[in-house]
Amino acid sequence: MSTASLKHLFSPIKISKLEIKNRIASTGHDTYMADKDGLVGDQLIAYHTARAQGGVGLIIMQVVGVHETARYKDKALMATDDSCIEGLSKLAEAVHAHGTKLFVQLFHPGREVTDWINGVKRPAFAPSLSAQERYHFIARPLKCREITEIVQGYADAADRMKRANIDGVEIVASHGYLPAQFLSEAINHRTDEYGGSFENRVRFLREVTDAVRSRVGADYVVGLRFSGNEENPEGIVEDLAIKAISAVEKSIDYVSVVNGSSSTLGAAIHIVPPMFYKSGYVAPFSQRLKQAVSIPILLTGRINQPQDADLLIANGQADLCGMTRALICDPRMPAKAKANDFDDIRACIGCNQACIGHVHLGLSISCIQRPETGRERKFGLVTPAAKSKKVMVVGGGPGGMKAAATAALRGHHVTLYEATSRLGGQAQLAQLLPGRAEFGGIITNLTRELELAKVQVVKNTQVDEALIEREQPGAIIFATGSKPRWPSSFMYEPDPDPQSTQAVQAVDVLRQGVSCGASVLIADWNCDWIGLGLAEHLAKQGSRVRLAVNGMIAGETIQSYTRDAMITRVLQLGVEIIPYARLFGTEGNTVYLQHIVSGDPMLIEGIDTLVLSQGGEPNDELADKFEGSDREFYMIGDCQMARTCEEAVYEGMEVGWKL
Repeated sequence: MSTASLKHLFSPIKISKLEIKNRIASTGHDTYMADKDGLVGDQLIAYHTARAQGGVGLIIMQVVGVHETARYKDKALMATDDSCIEGLSKLAEAVHAHGTKLFVQLFHPGREVTDWINGVKRPAFAPSLSAQERYHFIARPLKCREITEIVQGYADAADRMKRANIDGVEIVASHGYLPAQFLSEAINHRTDEYGGSFENRVRFLREVTDAVRSRVGADYVVGLRFSGNEENPEGIVEDLAIKAISAVEKSIDYVSVVNGSSSTLGAAIHIVPPMFYKSGYVAPFSQRLKQAVSIPILLTGRINQPQDADLLIANGQADLCGMTRALICDPRMPAKAKANDFDDIRACIGCNQACIGHVHLGLSISCIQRPETGRERKFGLVTPAAKSKKVMVVGGGPGGMKAAATAALRGHHVTLYEATSRLGGQAQLAQLLPGRAEFGGIITNLTRELELAKVQVVKNTQVDEALIEREQPGAIIFATGSKPRWPSSFMYEPDPDPQSTQAVQAVDVLRQGVSCGASVLIADWNCDWIGLGLAEHLAKQGSRVRLAVNGMIAGETIQSYTRDAMITRVLQLGVEIIPYARLFGTEGNTVYLQHIVSGDPMLIEGIDTLVLSQGGEPNDELADKFEGSDREFYMIGDCQMARTCEEAVYEGMEVGWKL
């Protein structure tokens, strides 16, 4: 594919009088990179600058609060006084240096207050008395005086953005936030001029857009972000969305469309849709909207490949495409696509693990495939090593691959040894779980990194002490992974009686296709993707599946949007989830569990196969032989402690920098 075939994606576009060099946008997303005072600092500037350097046409920065009642968490960026201007000006200057335009989102969450502030729950506000299901707030109604102040706050914040040399603002009315709450008949029960008829319910949004436009002038870009379908019973649906957008079209210059809402667990999945959703899945709505409005439409919704984005624009379903996670994963994606280097693009796999997953943990965002993201000030520019070494990497999983590529880029002579015929380690198994085939993309992407770094790869070779002695490496990186854990407290004796329960490891079900019979119990100690994925896999094969998790909820340790999507899938297949369950033992065809809080026994009878998903034990035997020796060696990933792909890749990058 040539650049000419992406002519739509790389053609400039005008929004009002502002020209944007291409149709690729990084849409507004929380980064958790505000400094301690809730202002734009060096880390956030470095993050966005990396994407501007990579060729993105438009960056829409995360939300800034427009009123003190919009402060939804600690370290939220606020635009309620002039202290925000200095940092925003520095960001604008850094982004503009690379020909990229910069917008900022103007925000009030209403009842969607996601966090405690200074250790306490602050009041949440809504058009009417309103119970928020997801965060368990009962929001109090806004007074008319407060509504007037908030509208003024939007205008004041927009003025500060203009004074900071930001190119435009985007009013956030998506995902069930305050403007959408006024529009919803299920939430807005007011009897004054802001409630009742559509004209009254849209009044708040009209006042906001008019106030912003009046303050910034006719030539300054004002956009709107809106959910076409909020995907929840109280939420906005497509017809109402189109009607509301049309009602304020004269005051705005473009609209950014998404799906979902913050207000329920099911609707929130669409805020950052995981890999179960197809690319561009919001496009049918944007296509409808284009028939109703004449302003440009920015489309989002799992668009992670430039070819897909170009096709959406060519088909008239969008004018620009939001490719936020694609840019988190590879900030140079636009430049690579424009140069026809498609094989070099590190494609997002939609795992949600280190991007939105980090935000929900209160951490700066990153990417499991590219841990440099969010750490640009330390790892953003590869520097040559002071002295070139001969480096041996033992193990070709994601951690070993990243370590090898990083070390080679720094000038070392690197050979990667893999015992099997394929690279990828346990990522090979992860991609076999239902709906998670894209996870295998991490293998493809890291393999390309090895090729570009010119790492020598030796497969089907088991490294031992003798090989190390022959090769005499200057440094060894052990990335030998882990093996499935068999709990020492688990009481189990294999029984030749065909009526008795057989116990097998989860990896053997995936790798060897072990037959599990009609009735299966999965003992899930990790509470991660494996238990839920196996439950779906076996239920689709026709087994009755029970998933016993050693935690409060299945998928407890994984990002909530991914977890909730997976729970939905298994429940629809009839899987029974048993929480608070510790594996104890088996006898005959009965599996014995123990309640992890009360200690009470839990008996599950009639089980053909017990599938163990009990975590892993380090494969550290080879590394242990070098303890106390003079050799320079490092251990990364699961051979230190069994964790996730994210830790393995990060430690691989980190040790590559240390060498």
